[in-house]
Amino acid sequence: MLPSADPYEAAIAEAVALARDFAPELDAVLFTVFPDAETLDTLRPGESDLALTDAMTRAVAAELAEAGVRIFVQRADRSAFRRWMAGRADTPEARRAWRNRTGFLGGAAALEALGVDLALAPPPTPRLGRAPGPLADELLDGYADEDPDRVAFEELAEDCIEAGRADVLDLAVRKARDAMDEAGAEELRADLCDLAGAAEVGPSGWAELVALPVALPPADVPDAEDLAAGFLAAGALAPNHDVRFLSGWRAPEALAALAPTAVRRLLTEMAAGGEPAGLPPADRDDLAASGFGVLLGARIDWAVPSWEEIVSKGPPGEAEEDDTAPEEAAREAAFARWRSEVFQAKGCVPLSLVSLSEAGAEIADFVEEARGQVGGLEEIREFVAMARREAAGEDVVCVPARAGADLELAIYTTGGRWVDSLTVRESQMPAAIEDILRMLGSCVTLAPKAPG
Repeated sequence: MLPSADPYEAAIAEAVALARDFAPELDAVLFTVFPDAETLDTLRPGESDLALTDAMTRAVAAELAEAGVRIFVQRADRSAFRRWMAGRADTPEARRAWRNRTGFLGGAAALEALGVDLALAPPPTPRLGRAPGPLADELLDGYADEDPDRVAFEELAEDCIEAGRADVLDLAVRKARDAMDEAGAEELRADLCDLAGAAEVGPSGWAELVALPVALPPADVPDAEDLAAGFLAAGALAPNHDVRFLSGWRAPEALAALAPTAVRRLLTEMAAGGEPAGLPPADRDDLAASGFGVLLGARIDWAVPSWEEIVSKGPPGEAEEDDTAPEEAAREAAFARWRSEVFQAKGCVPLSLVSLSEAGAEIADFVEEARGQVGGLEEIREFVAMARREAAGEDVVCVPARAGADLELAIYTTGGRWVDSLTVRESQMPAAIEDILRMLGSCVTLAPKAPG
């Protein structure tokens, strides 16, 4: 056989064959484009044939796009890459893990950047029938399916949500109320909102709405932006996640009342970096009276695998999962430290960062836990009640402080007059100090220091 006249043909054919084999196991793939050979050599030492790299990338991306794999592109930036590598071990794995989070392209824009036929771009959202009744019935049939994955239901629900078919979704919930009961209808509505809160949107191709519920003090509600900035700086997020918080607080009741199509619209706007007009910040006085506020954010997932990572380790499903337990434990510890600092400085208690659909349950669990442990806090409650009587009608605050393993509580009037104090020995504590403080905050205002 005569050698090919194209020196790149064999390498490209081999890469395309690999892409064809991997395509059924892939949902999305990230490719990197290089402005020049020097940038290519910086990110991939020893590689300098830019023409071969471009040709291979274009051929592989076309093969994957034709198979229905979502294509994303990042533009290589030497300066950004070097800043990211600073302090990291210079390994092939670390180099492949770099993401240009300010320069992702998806859809037709990604194909155009690679020089791939735009006809291979993902098809538009499928058109649905105009009559809502048959679609609502089909949704209910899928929802009642005994298959725990409910694939047909989720696919149709996603199509209705993406198309903004609130008429279909509302009718399905009403029909569920007639066919089942109020609880069943509410469960369906919650499942639809849960589906709407995460989607293939945003700069990385995947985002979800998240909520950070916070138990607020009765007065002096802290600044939402400061709290959000502190959380983002605490080290509690996974390395492949970003969270874009809205400015201001949102009321739990307002979030719980959102319809599925409104949830999806909110996600789309926030993932694009916008501040949605349809969900204005809540009144701080109202939040203080209710006891809870929510920081609402869009979590952007940058974990889309690069083609280089797939070639090195195989498709994500085949690659062995890293042991992330130590990293997760470190993030949990970082969150706990931040929460303790927030309580000491601002008198509020952040709960956990959860999906939007779980925010109400997170608050309910916190309240239930508080109620369930009140019996073990009877001595502390009596101390607070006695101090209030000694304050002779003046408002009081409690200033907690750790004394080794013990907990010291001091009661002051809001004018700064000391009223009484109590030391709770470690052996006397009915719960962990953090839990005691959360319960205590439900019956008296907590302050980081004495007033005045």
